Amino acid sequence: MNRLSFLCTTSLLLFGIQAVQSADVKLTSIGPIAFGEDGVLFVSDPLAATLYAVETGDKSGDTSMVKLSVKGLRSKIAGMLGASDPKAIQIHDMAVNPKSGNVYLSVSRGKNSIVLKVDSKTNGISEFAIDSAKATKTSLPNAPKSQQSRRGNPRMSSITDLKFIDGQVYVAGLSNEEFASNLRSIQYPFEEVSTGSSIEIYHGAHGKFETRSPVRTFAAYQIDGETNLLAAYTCTPLVRIPVASLKEKSKVRGTTIAELGNRNRPIDMVVYSKGGKDFILMANSARGIMKVDLAKVASEQPITTRVAGGGTAGIGYETIQSMEGVMQLDGLNKTHAVVLVEKDGASLIQTIQLP
Repeated sequence: MNRLSFLCTTSLLLFGIQAVQSADVKLTSIGPIAFGEDGVLFVSDPLAATLYAVETGDKSGDTSMVKLSVKGLRSKIAGMLGASDPKAIQIHDMAVNPKSGNVYLSVSRGKNSIVLKVDSKTNGISEFAIDSAKATKTSLPNAPKSQQSRRGNPRMSSITDLKFIDGQVYVAGLSNEEFASNLRSIQYPFEEVSTGSSIEIYHGAHGKFETRSPVRTFAAYQIDGETNLLAAYTCTPLVRIPVASLKEKSKVRGTTIAELGNRNRPIDMVVYSKGGKDFILMANSARGIMKVDLAKVASEQPITTRVAGGGTAGIGYETIQSMEGVMQLDGLNKTHAVVLVEKDGASLIQTIQLP
């Protein structure tokens, strides 16, 4: 198998799946990626509705010393893959290894998909040999059927985001259920779990309850000692969902605590603390980098009526004007993050101080 051969939408899913003890990684597509513990990288294949746990062997380092600055990223990747046009390269996601600070990218060109590694010490880019790494996999039992429509193939939204939280892999995506928006949680090491919970939210910009909208990105946050998922959807409602409410085959109504503006797709978010306060830093397709103060996350009144004109409501945010063109975002340590910036035809990866 050629290691440079590649293959290269929604709701939150708590995945019910059948575990496989070992697996050869054979990607038909690639999407979100996330790190677990001890250098394990979770790699999604949305078209196959499959999740791999890959042992990278990347287990040590000092993230306090990481200072990444990789310019011309897209052109460098195109050169590696023999693409004359850098626009032919799709960068789907970015994950920072919390042990080493090395950055991993899920990338595709046409029907070919790979994982790339950016070395935090040398800033060098190389392909991670995912097909020869030790891995296990599990498949989603109720993913949507693969079919083309004017909105694309819903199968590609079987996995839209994932996070490793307290021994569980939480995955966002679509199911084939009537209420397609589900939350799925996968125990790691993989084992069979429930088909998850259907999620309903009130979308203030649309003025209605929705059960088929995609969750684009989410993060965990402790509220009164309980783990909640803070989830952002297209057109930017921000929703609070207690993990304890996610029961098998249950229907869960999330609490909409903010409307942050329409005509926008959230991309990534990180939760962090600074100056004794907690914040979300969220990258977006059209509304820049948002810094959301979480002081009122537990007390904010739910949004249950239409927000006129695609405006904002609930918890407010600050736009970080100095951070333009951020297309990927992940935490590095308590004080810094890594961003992938695409602006004015240039692309780069760099470390930033959390604002």
